[in-house]
Amino acid sequence: MTRIGYTLMTEQSGPRQLVGYARDAERAGFDFEVSSDHHSPWLTEQGHAPYAWSVLGAVAQVTERVELMTYVTCPTMRYHPAVVAQKAATMSLLSQGRFTLGLGSGENLNEHVVGEGWPAVETRQEMLEEAIHIIRRLTDGELLTYRGDHFAVDAARVWDLPEDPLRIGVAAGGPKAVGRFAPLADDLIATEPNADLVRAWDDVDGVSAIGSGARAIGQVPISWDPDEKVAIERAHEQFRWFAGGWSVNADLPTTQGFAGATQLISPDDVAANIACGPDLDRLAASITAFADAGFTDVALVQIGDEAQQRFLDEAAEPLLARVRERLQG
Repeated sequence: MTRIGYTLMTEQSGPRQLVGYARDAERAGFDFEVSSDHHSPWLTEQGHAPYAWSVLGAVAQVTERVELMTYVTCPTMRYHPAVVAQKAATMSLLSQGRFTLGLGSGENLNEHVVGEGWPAVETRQEMLEEAIHIIRRLTDGELLTYRGDHFAVDAARVWDLPEDPLRIGVAAGGPKAVGRFAPLADDLIATEPNADLVRAWDDVDGVSAIGSGARAIGQVPISWDPDEKVAIERAHEQFRWFAGGWSVNADLPTTQGFAGATQLISPDDVAANIACGPDLDRLAASITAFADAGFTDVALVQIGDEAQQRFLDEAAEPLLARVRERLQG
């Protein structure tokens, strides 16, 4: 059965709040938890961007059962891949093996802050490919000196390593990217319930098929609230960037840019794309769409910090029950 996760949305909540939500999400019955890793929120209205790795370290100490994951970290600009390898190994130890390193090629919004510009997409994917090789070698315990096209590593070693190999998922938005990264990763990450991505992964020679060793991990936003109008208004205020599409979202550098790019997005537009309100069947349907596409895991995003605790206290358990009922049916 498809596993249901909870998203620690660092763009909309402070660090202490996120740790509390993580604890309560485990109690509510979620199977796993993922954390975004941003230097900036998408929109000013979201208002937060704590350091995801500190949050995850704390989350590992207040949870016992749920698996944890970055969704996703860019290991190419803001972070050097050798540093990501060290962080991931430490997280695996702190969580006693519950951690998966989710990686992606990044967004301008977060990576431009180090002043190195924003490369073209092909260069970003080359950098990601090289970074994964470095992370793999370091987390395998190698003393590594390396000179590549994009990175250099000088006599680096990760001293504290988990017993089991680090699990890596990679975000891929199309069959070409899947073909490039599937041989390097354990799991597929995608934000749309696209069955073609699952099929493309399974068609790559030498990789574990989705559901038979490999996972396909999706993510879907919802806006639960007892008042549907409030839910739609909240989603429009804080999540209208979602309508921009990946090409826009990857390249815009500032919250002002996202505000400008989404100024013509209406509340009705948002409501047509994001399940909003108290109807658990509608919310569940948006989640189970990923299972229908062959995904093994899907993490929901409850929009809005102001609604988060009430969602966890009142709606999470019945929603999970409704989702699992649909999956079994």
